[in-house]
Amino acid sequence: MLSDETLLDSYHMAIELQLDVDFIELLLEEIHKRRLHTDVSAVLH
Repeated sequence: MLSDETLLDSYHMAIELQLDVDFIELLLEEIHKRRLHTDVSAVLH
């Protein structure tokens, strides 16, 4: 299991690298499960 910090870093890096939307959504789903906070609007660009 990823640490919270690694999960958030992975999410932001996935957006920056424009990885597959399904992968980004999977990360975001886990972020929500853990009740972490991040800039979800970044995925909409």
